[in-house]
Amino acid sequence: MQSFNWQTVERDSFFTRLDFRTKLTIMIVITLIAFTWESPIAGGMLTFLVALSSLLVGVKVNYLATILKFMLPFQLILLIIMGFFNIEQVKHLTGKTELTTLLMIGNSKMSVEGTLYGLNIIFKTLTMVFIVPLVIFTTDLNKMIVSLTKARVPYKIVFIFSSTLRLFPLLAAESKGIIDAQRLRGLAIERMGWLKKARVYATIAVPLILNAMSKSQKLDLVLQSKAFSGDPNRTFLHESVLKFTDYLIMFCFVVLLLVVIVLYFWLGVGKFPWLIY
Repeated sequence: MQSFNWQTVERDSFFTRLDFRTKLTIMIVITLIAFTWESPIAGGMLTFLVALSSLLVGVKVNYLATILKFMLPFQLILLIIMGFFNIEQVKHLTGKTELTTLLMIGNSKMSVEGTLYGLNIIFKTLTMVFIVPLVIFTTDLNKMIVSLTKARVPYKIVFIFSSTLRLFPLLAAESKGIIDAQRLRGLAIERMGWLKKARVYATIAVPLILNAMSKSQKLDLVLQSKAFSGDPNRTFLHESVLKFTDYLIMFCFVVLLLVVIVLYFWLGVGKFPWLIY
């Protein structure tokens, strides 16, 4: 079977050389900022910066495009729900007694303010989704394990996390093998509609689940035979050291979070009406 490496970024950059603890700090700060901001403008700019950063460090465009295609139906549903039904919360955020009508179907009104709030939630979701490959795909899995252990994360949790990340590429390879086998039997998936494709991919779930269960049982036997205890006091082949650059970046992002919070409550930067009304 082909060997897969979770580190999909092929480009060596300044960001890939950072310690995983630094990247984890960046991810936590960006996520907190995304949750703090209610403005679709501020949220959109943050999403754009995170997506642009992912592309600059080497995350593939096809990967981000696949995420957008997969999330598009859910985003449209969310936009419709917020536009039609999120009335009281948007009135509270804007201070208005009546909302601006964007679309009217029968007696139901889709408001401009509700649609903008839906856009803000979409941007929050995309920011949190795009920050994951920016952090995970630019870090070698072995160094990630060492960094988490040095960050005082219980080693058993680190081991479960690393085992999960190692399992995903194997499952992706097996699903590709099943699809290729069906193509060899004359199944033209490319010519099928979305509904038929969904049915074909649904049939893959059963063998994948069975294979995953088989691998987990084998892993359990191997760990028992090696008397795995989860003791963090062990030696590591790889090393993870925080440098001056890592400390500087972590300090800057913590300061950035504090500045964002102060500006949010003091000047209203990032609140829902910001740059809109």
